[in-house]
Amino acid sequence: MVVIVGGGGFVAYTAYENSKRPVSAPPPLEEWAKLFGGDPFAPDAEADVQKAAAAQAMRRRVLEDRRKGRDPLDNVKIAEEAPGGDGFLPKNFPQGSNPDPGSNKAIGKEMNAAAGFGAEWGCLEKLWHKESGWNERAMNRYSGAYGIPQSLPGSKMASAGGDWQTNPATQIKWGLGYIKGRYGSPCGAWGHSQSVGWY
Repeated sequence: MVVIVGGGGFVAYTAYENSKRPVSAPPPLEEWAKLFGGDPFAPDAEADVQKAAAAQAMRRRVLEDRRKGRDPLDNVKIAEEAPGGDGFLPKNFPQGSNPDPGSNKAIGKEMNAAAGFGAEWGCLEKLWHKESGWNERAMNRYSGAYGIPQSLPGSKMASAGGDWQTNPATQIKWGLGYIKGRYGSPCGAWGHSQSVGWY
């Protein structure tokens, strides 16, 4: 009898506590359509404008720092919490997990070859070294782009897997699809990045 009454009290207390927590609204239908419908790698004019503005802001900051004799601030910071957006809540990184750019690069090399771009590994290696240092927690200080391929917003990578916030392989999978769909190949993306400062 005590167990039943005590258990019922616990259930009632838990329900009451949960009712006080804020509930995040589900994303609008058009956001789900962007994520899971159509071509997830199609050009995104809004993101392109943000990328161009971020590249310009970074160039201004580098020039200002050099004029003042300071070391230029790196455009990439390492996120302490994975970003949310488009209905995804920010996510804590798994306990004891630390980014390993060397392992991420090895995964990337293997996935790049499997995607048919083995001969263009050098372009991909340089591109994502410039963008994120091959760190799955990298976030652009100026645009908020996230992950190894610097997706803007990061939640676009959800089309490759629900673990896009923390899994380097999911980020690489999305990034290779984006490069193939938008630039044709890693060297096409690297060439674009070299000419305008973003891809």
